[in-house]
Amino acid sequence: MTVPDDVLRALGGSGGDADALDLLVAQQRRRRLLTLRALLDAVAEAPPGALPPAAAARVLADWRLLAAAERADPAAARRVVHYPMTGAWAERALRALAAPGPPRRPAAALAYLGALAAAAAARAGLRFTADVPVHDGLLALPTLGACTVPAACPAVTVTGDGPRLWLHIPAPAAPAGPPPPAGRPVEVRRGPDGVWRSAASGWRPIRALWREDGRAVLIDDADPHRDEERRSNPYGLSVSGVLEPGQHARWRTAWRDAQPWLRLGGGERAAGVGALLDCFVPLTRSPTAHSSATRGDAFGALLSSTPRSGLELATTLVHELQHARLLALSALTVLHTADDSPRYWAPWRSDPRPFDGLFQGAYAHLGLADFHLGVALSGGAPPAVRDAAWADHCRCRQQVAAALPQLLGSSRLTRQGRTLVTAMAAHHTRLTRHPPPDGHLARATAYVETARVIWRRQRA
Repeated sequence: MTVPDDVLRALGGSGGDADALDLLVAQQRRRRLLTLRALLDAVAEAPPGALPPAAAARVLADWRLLAAAERADPAAARRVVHYPMTGAWAERALRALAAPGPPRRPAAALAYLGALAAAAAARAGLRFTADVPVHDGLLALPTLGACTVPAACPAVTVTGDGPRLWLHIPAPAAPAGPPPPAGRPVEVRRGPDGVWRSAASGWRPIRALWREDGRAVLIDDADPHRDEERRSNPYGLSVSGVLEPGQHARWRTAWRDAQPWLRLGGGERAAGVGALLDCFVPLTRSPTAHSSATRGDAFGALLSSTPRSGLELATTLVHELQHARLLALSALTVLHTADDSPRYWAPWRSDPRPFDGLFQGAYAHLGLADFHLGVALSGGAPPAVRDAAWADHCRCRQQVAAALPQLLGSSRLTRQGRTLVTAMAAHHTRLTRHPPPDGHLARATAYVETARVIWRRQRA
């Protein structure tokens, strides 16, 4: 697809206006719907023996329930369909269908459609019954929550009626003799704040952070697809388990305190968060540093360890949503034709990077340089905070200055990629019009040049 030049220039400058962000979000949602449709078609066209007949019939029944939720309340159903982890699951299920191997593997992956359909039906307020699969002893309903169940239980029948759900969890089987009677259903109710709660100890709701417009950003510590298949995200960071109440409180405090920082210099950063962010996936905290990441197959999700302050969370949002913008844009149009060979110097890394990694890093650091400059120029920030922001701004600015010539000089950029990089360079030039206090730029320049010397010596 050809992206208009004004959209590319907007994304290369301030991060994109409303029209640019709407284009990226619409493309990602369209991609998700196409993936779901491709999944249904793959099930319908699967050759004999590739999928057990019962599994294919279950997919069609779940699809009908999902379609009924869409008819009853489109916005409620799409909250589940367009949820970031829905995309991750759908791509994983498609790979399972295409991969050689026993039919049990794709059948197990496809069963999760029952959880999606049940969650969408619950949000739409339907009266329904659905069989929902259990994953590692956990019954997960995306965007709602999860419940622990007996390890040997493969699925749970879920019934819904308006704002209430009942989870019909069978009692653990006895070692011998007749099966025990079914346990009392777990009742889950939707609260006035939209959070689904239960008095049952095994239920854990997915809690939310609230924006000023009333829209929820979820803190998802339950969805089984919030992580990569190898149980760690692409950056080698592990997702956390269930968050403790104190951790939820720190998330709420950091979210509240991040909002003024995101509104600095106008509302563009806050608008970007509103358009691009659906949920946080908590990571386990490193003992030495804050961790964060973005997944290309889960647009709208931001992986992060528990933030220590509002400013740290705002910085993380700026950084990772820059990656989300560029990933979405790259899915919309070809920006370069370079291969994946890791041979480029990135001043923020000690290892060689592929061209796309250099591109991503430069784009993210340009957004950070802009954000830190806004903090440094803020009259309301304490002097120590402004001084630290000047240091961060200068470091990011000089790192981008060292990376841009490699991008601008590449013959691998497409016309659209060159338009974007040229806009990035123009924005970087605008940032240099704000002179920092004495010493900051010299220290940042020395930092980057030292990294360059080390890089050259290692490859001499």
